[in-house]
Order: sequence, then C-alpha cells, then structure tokens
Amino acid sequence: MIGIIDYGSGNIHAIADIYKALNVPHRITRDPAELAQSDRYILPGVGAFDTTMRLIEESGFLDTLREQVQGRGKPLLGICVGMQVLAAGSEEGERAGLGWVQGMVKRIDTSRLTRPPLLPHMGWNSLDVREASPLLEGVDTQRGFYFLHSFCFHVDAPGRSLATAQYGEPLHCVVAQGNVYGIQFHPEKSHANGVRVFLNFAKL
Repeated sequence: MIGIIDYGSGNIHAIADIYKALNVPHRITRDPAELAQSDRYILPGVGAFDTTMRLIEESGFLDTLREQVQGRGKPLLGICVGMQVLAAGSEEGERAGLGWVQGMVKRIDTSRLTRPPLLPHMGWNSLDVREASPLLEGVDTQRGFYFLHSFCFHVDAPGRSLATAQYGEPLHCVVAQGNVYGIQFHPEKSHANGVRVFLNFAKL
C-alpha cells in the first residue's frame, strides 16, 4: 500500500489516478495514524520551501514520517518541493528541512544562460544518469521529463545524486540516501517516463 500524503499541497489526485490505472494499491490520506499503515510513501509538493515544511508540521505527519521512514526504513519518494524539503535547508527560506538526504537547496545559477526567461526552469528536459537505481529502471532518459522550479538540490556527496539535468549547469534532479528518494521533475506530468518511475517506486 502506497500512502500519498495530503498535507495541502501537490498534485495528489493526478498521482492517485496513475496508480489506479496501474492497479497498484494506494490511498490519499490526511490521517497520520492511517498513513502509518502504508508500506511506502509519496511526499508531493509545489510552492515554497518554508510553506511546505510548515504544512507538513501542522498536518501532524512529521512524527509519523520520522518513525516510519527513519525508524522502520519504509521507502519515501519526494516530488518537486517534496524532494527539496528532504535537504537540511534552503536558500529560499528560514525553516529547517527534514535532513534525510544530505545537502542544501539553492537558487539555480543562471549566469551561463542567455535565453529568456531564465527562471523558472520550465518544460521538458532529459536526464544524465550518474548512478544506477531501480527507481530509474526502464526509463528513457532522453525522452524527457517535465520540470518547473527555480531552486535545486545540491548534494553533499556525489553518490547521493542519481541523475542530473542540464540547465546552464548540471542540476541534481534525482537524489537518494538509503530508503529516501527525491525527484525534482513532475512524474505525474511526464507521460510514460513518469508512469514508469511511479511503477518502479511501487516495487522498491
């Protein structure tokens, strides 16, 4: 059972529709006790870092996630800002992140870009896989994924970055540490590639 965390942000229903089509057991939940019964978790997110962390804390999910993900080793997939809050913190805000993947979130460096608009990084981009992972198995990395963001994850150790996307510089867009995974692109908007990522996560 995949628990899709409804804390008031993210494309939760689009994610649920994909898992319904794949016939993968899942549920959208606002209840921390119900969430604890799931085998793995999806943490979606759109918007600002501080707002996302505040909503997660106010929803009551934080203690449950710490117990289930950090304590019991259940897999978690963070999407977009849901990936960014896995870091220790962000230049965008003042709140501490979860700190489950070592690194910081910083504004994308646009100094090497010439075409407007420079930010956000929006649209389709390919991936450069750096570390093999079951999460990316069977994915056509050159076919592209859909991105929409102005801040990016900076990992503290190269092995934490599974794949990058080029946008003036290599952007770490798939990260992992143990049972915790993060993806900067929106798989729910990335057609066949996104469906494959969701299916792969269901098998981790």
